[in-house]
Amino acid sequence: MDMPLFPLGVVLFPGMMLPLHIFEPRYLEMIDRCLEEKLPFGVVLIREGREVGGDAVPYPVGTAARITRVDRQDDGTMNISVVGTRRFRIEELSRERPYLSGNVRHFPIVNGDTQLALEMSRRVRPKILRYVDLLTRATGVKLRLEQLPDDPTTLAFLAGIALPIPAEQKQRILSLAGVPEMLDLENYYLAKELQLLQHMLDTHHIVESMIGGPTGFLFPN
Repeated sequence: MDMPLFPLGVVLFPGMMLPLHIFEPRYLEMIDRCLEEKLPFGVVLIREGREVGGDAVPYPVGTAARITRVDRQDDGTMNISVVGTRRFRIEELSRERPYLSGNVRHFPIVNGDTQLALEMSRRVRPKILRYVDLLTRATGVKLRLEQLPDDPTTLAFLAGIALPIPAEQKQRILSLAGVPEMLDLENYYLAKELQLLQHMLDTHHIVESMIGGPTGFLFPN
């Protein structure tokens, strides 16, 4: 199908909510078309180029976005909310319209109900809980985590959304073919984040002792 595309600096996962401020004339036109024709648009991470102005080149895998809320502003701009639905792969790009569009094909996520997916979810789940616990200790802010989903596919999406990693690494997760591969990579990223957080907690008192003197610089008192 032909789909309007919105190149951004973020990765949208299925099930993820994303607020957007629309101000460029070409994207105002795109959103008006999507509302009038009840079309989704594709959110794609920028690989080359700029988010505002110019012709951005996106990564080939993105997620369709369904518009859930529209607030039109007095200055002609829009604030919208979207939710990610289905993943797609771009077959061919088109610049015939003021905004980017593409011939896209549905790119289903496979093997979410396999034994391997269940095994990988059992590895990822405790790391997510541990991460939230360490983050609470590091920030002093009590973080609430609702019950983690049992479904491996939903867990894979949730981990991809929540991981504090660069957009390019999130894109790598989104582009993998199946749930076991996604969970395996997320397990790796979570392990690295846990090591970093634990190191921060273990060395926090050392850093405090080095900046608590009269100079305030990183030197022992």
